[in-house]
Amino acid sequence: MKTPIAIAIILIIAAASSSSFVSSKSTSGCFESIVSFGDSLADTGNYPLLCSANSPPHSARPPYGRTFFGYPTGRCSDGRLVIDFIARSLGLPFVQPYIGGESGLFDGRSFSKGVNFAVVGSTALGYEFYEKMGIHNPETNVSLGTQLNWFKQFLAQIPDGRKFLKNSLVLMGEIGGNDYNHPIMQGSSLEVLQSLVPPVIGFIGSAVEVIHKILHFEMIKLGAETLLVPGDIPIGCLPIYLAEFKATSTASDYNPETGCLNWLNALAMYHNELLLKELNHLQELYPHVTIIYADYYNNALRFYLSPNKFGFRGGNILKACCGAGGPYNYNRTTLCGTPPATSCDDPSSFVSWDGIH
Repeated sequence: MKTPIAIAIILIIAAASSSSFVSSKSTSGCFESIVSFGDSLADTGNYPLLCSANSPPHSARPPYGRTFFGYPTGRCSDGRLVIDFIARSLGLPFVQPYIGGESGLFDGRSFSKGVNFAVVGSTALGYEFYEKMGIHNPETNVSLGTQLNWFKQFLAQIPDGRKFLKNSLVLMGEIGGNDYNHPIMQGSSLEVLQSLVPPVIGFIGSAVEVIHKILHFEMIKLGAETLLVPGDIPIGCLPIYLAEFKATSTASDYNPETGCLNWLNALAMYHNELLLKELNHLQELYPHVTIIYADYYNNALRFYLSPNKFGFRGGNILKACCGAGGPYNYNRTTLCGTPPATSCDDPSSFVSWDGIH
């Protein structure tokens, strides 16, 4: 699809000269590996390995993976993700999922050029935090804290972990989107959603330092020198929410230029505003480290403002390529990968693959 290609190009440019966030050193040097944390926007195959083989997730079923790999890989896409394009642009192989390799055997996989801890559905805050609120994560109990624990285990198994980390590009996310996605779909009010933003940002900030609040585990002190931290996307433009709130929304709830839901995009912008402040604060604390803010929101918003410029057909801009019908081709009871859902002929003409990604 053209969506991840375009975003990846933007990110690589941002890594070389970020205008959104001024870091203290050049990022023009080479990286020997990638370390990735996050959710479905970065998961290259961990989620299916955590699920029962008798009940594979949607991302492990056709038509996922059809465009590039020709088969499902666990990526929530018809092809590659942003992390795949970043890896290739750096001359590195696709980043391998960590699950299955935690025993140290690695099942024939090599992590010398990168390791990915991202898992579909992951939140920044812990699973228990949301359970106490009465909010259930239907996909996983993995959080950013879980991924940091896996990272600690991984680092202890490899020789000279500090050198490995020093020579790695660390991708911290995207993470945080599911901290709002799950509550939104379970009926939380806007006030509740807004109250979640500060603690979510606080935990992401601690993860950027990689100071685990229990283990006092610090990534920066272990040697990380370059971290790229994406913000949230314009979630008000996603078919899942456009379909979910169609019956209860009025004309004033939508942006007249894009057709996206204003209140959801405002929530994403609030998240990004606090995240950028946190990253600037961390950059002041650690001037020897390069911290890059990747502006997913404004770069993705360009697709909705000027779809033809990026090769997206106007009638498809707010619809999912793969779905089971309806005004946005999204039905929460019949997801992509589940009959009778079908995929479009040309995924590259759609911004959204499955209504969520």
